[in-house]
Amino acid sequence: MTQSPAAAKHRVVVVGAGFAGLYLVQGLKGAGCAITLIDQRNHHLFQPLLYQVATTLLSTSEIAWPIRRVLRDRPDVETLLARVTGIDRAGGQVLLETGDRVPFDTLVLATGARHAYFGHDEWEADAPGLKTLEDATTIRRRLLLAFERAELTLDAAERDANLTFAIIGGGPTGVELAGILADLAHRVLPREFRRIDTRTARIMLIEAGPRVLPVFAQSLSDYAAAALQRRGVQVLTGRPVTAISDRQVTIGDEAVPCRTVIWAAGVQASPAAEWLGAEADRAGRVMVDADLTLPGDPRIFVLGDTAHVEVDGKPVPGLAPAAKQQGQYAAAAIRARLAGKPAPGPFRYAHQGNLATIGRNAAVIDFGRIRLTGWLAWWIWGVAHVYFLIGVRSRLAVAINWLWSFLSRQNPARLITQKETARRD
Repeated sequence: MTQSPAAAKHRVVVVGAGFAGLYLVQGLKGAGCAITLIDQRNHHLFQPLLYQVATTLLSTSEIAWPIRRVLRDRPDVETLLARVTGIDRAGGQVLLETGDRVPFDTLVLATGARHAYFGHDEWEADAPGLKTLEDATTIRRRLLLAFERAELTLDAAERDANLTFAIIGGGPTGVELAGILADLAHRVLPREFRRIDTRTARIMLIEAGPRVLPVFAQSLSDYAAAALQRRGVQVLTGRPVTAISDRQVTIGDEAVPCRTVIWAAGVQASPAAEWLGAEADRAGRVMVDADLTLPGDPRIFVLGDTAHVEVDGKPVPGLAPAAKQQGQYAAAAIRARLAGKPAPGPFRYAHQGNLATIGRNAAVIDFGRIRLTGWLAWWIWGVAHVYFLIGVRSRLAVAINWLWSFLSRQNPARLITQKETARRD
């Protein structure tokens, strides 16, 4: 790869433009280094609201922004749209799918996570997860087509199968998907169909563990389960899924005819550990030192969902606030190195609480000593998410859409557009 004049400066290569990578790049503004940011997509994605694209509340452009636009005023940053296939640690180079090599003095890996199907990767085509815009639009397409096919068929069994939705995994993503899907079926769609009553849709939230929202306090978990049940969601706990196909989902020994399955049960880190030949935990996350660097190789930082780091004996959770804090910390560490100053102390994670919405006027917030539920928690959740969106235009667009949805009881993003890619329509 041809080197630019800036290559004489300290070369920082960042792989991944998620929260950790982008906050690191922002933290290196004015540091006097040459930064190369590599991502296989051309946009930064606000993942906490991805499920709202999948459930027709928001459009894709409201939660994603072109990386080049975000960094257009940063001449020190070069952006490459490319797929990384490996790391040459000895040569100090990042290997690209094109055959090109990008040299580095400092490397930052913030490549995120992907779906984990616990040894059943064959389920992915019939039970997509939710990590990318493509995932969200695929799920939205399947949800809307399920109602359309139920309207079209005259066969009662086929209609019921199309109106049965299974969400696997009772964490925040699963709970949020189930709540808004219930709102869609019970509040938004009933007046728009003639042959079917969308309120008869069967929405199952399936959790293998004993309760939903297991990282929340028991009282908040109980509130979430009750709130979902009031919305017509079947909360099935203690029952693992044992098989999935395009015709049914099997819960334990029970086969349930179902045409739409969504996976929200587990994640697996990117192949960064394989690239580095490094030790990893069971989820594939790279084991890093307290300063977020690779043991024995301080040139390499590993951040966000790609890293396993413990603070006070507990693993740092794979949440957006944790990724942002790690990006800021790593930027401060790199700046200190470049300035010849002492390195900051070990990374400390400041937990900002757990938040999850259950649908219109219902959410749970756990700030430790302060725990909130109901409409107040829902409004605080909304304000917090709007605040963390990038750019005034995005904040305004999301706020307007939420307000419109709240007042009109309509979801604005209900277009069925792109062709299905994971399986045949």
